[in-house]
Amino acid sequence: MSKILVVDDEPDISELVALHLARDGHECVCLTNGLEVFPYVTSHQPDLIVLDLMLPGQDGLTVFKRLRADSRSRTTPVIILTARAQMSDRISGLELGADDYLTKPFSPRELALRISAVLRRTQRVQAVSEVKTGRFLLDRKNMKLFLDDAPVDLTTTEFKLLATLMENDKAVHTRSELLREVWGYSDEVATRTLDTHVKRLREKLGDAGRHIVTIRGTGYQFCVALPDS
Repeated sequence: MSKILVVDDEPDISELVALHLARDGHECVCLTNGLEVFPYVTSHQPDLIVLDLMLPGQDGLTVFKRLRADSRSRTTPVIILTARAQMSDRISGLELGADDYLTKPFSPRELALRISAVLRRTQRVQAVSEVKTGRFLLDRKNMKLFLDDAPVDLTTTEFKLLATLMENDKAVHTRSELLREVWGYSDEVATRTLDTHVKRLREKLGDAGRHIVTIRGTGYQFCVALPDS
């Protein structure tokens, strides 16, 4: 059983989500004010947060940024659930490292399935706390990357993308696979976001960015041994 925090100022929605999560065996806690979120998360450590963006007290994006900035909540999975369907809002959520983004009106069953998918990915990551491949060391517990023993500052999404690529050296990861594993779903907006994140990740890795290889028409792969190395 996982503890799920649902943050939404519409009681009908919170109750509906809680009902479906309870049927799946999860414990659900509901909050209605953005100012309540951070104190609750840091003291109770939920396994996942469903977060609305339009909240009284403090808006959802501000809450999300605060959660990602604190070491106690940085790795807590967050699914954004909101009536904001504009492209700019979706991109903002994904860029900040949301694990998924669902717009209202929504299917409670679809949300429950997305929660299960995110929890499975999270549990798989926690199973192996460190991964060392060539020059790269991933500290999954603290979501940190070390390149040649030096720390590299990555966003949450950049870290998840690199971890997914490194899970199977030389395996080709299709675009749809990466979008599903890192962001939870695929559409035209997310596809452009994937390319942008790969570009930024390569820039942060410097010469080591060459280990992320583009497979034209398919996706990307992580190669420890490069042809010219």
